Amino acid sequence: MATVIPGRMSAHIEGDFVVFLIGMRFNKPWKIHKWWGAFTAMPRMLKVLFQRPELGLLAAQYAITPSGPVTIQYWRSVEQLEAFAKDASLPHHPAWRAFNKLVGGNGDVGIWHETYLVSAGRYETLYGNMPRFGLAQAGEHVPVARKGETAAARRGASGS
Repeated sequence: MATVIPGRMSAHIEGDFVVFLIGMRFNKPWKIHKWWGAFTAMPRMLKVLFQRPELGLLAAQYAITPSGPVTIQYWRSVEQLEAFAKDASLPHHPAWRAFNKLVGGNGDVGIWHETYLVSAGRYETLYGNMPRFGLAQAGEHVPVARKGETAAARRGASGS
């Protein structure tokens, strides 16, 4: 289990970065043969990405939500994220082709993603009595006082 760091901490990361959320929904959960491939593809992709940091993934975490699994990813740039998705020699491309062949638009499995481009210093984080988590895994885990005592100060709002 991860070590809990008592008190209030924040995260710091140099430069712009990308938050990429990707998930799936089991529209017909009994059709395991339809969703199993997509479900198991993400761990394989992340394994490659963690082995090859030059591809741009900074950190990733899994979550299980009532509507299905979600992976929260932090990337150095949107260009690196898109390059990974398009490169036929990397695991996303064949997984995407397999999904479209097996499921396509039949509605058995839902997939989604959201991409957020974050400008340098235009974010706010707070971790209270938590292990290193989220953006703090992608960048530095710093005492909250270094970033500011209020949410506005931590996100660089003017007049804070």
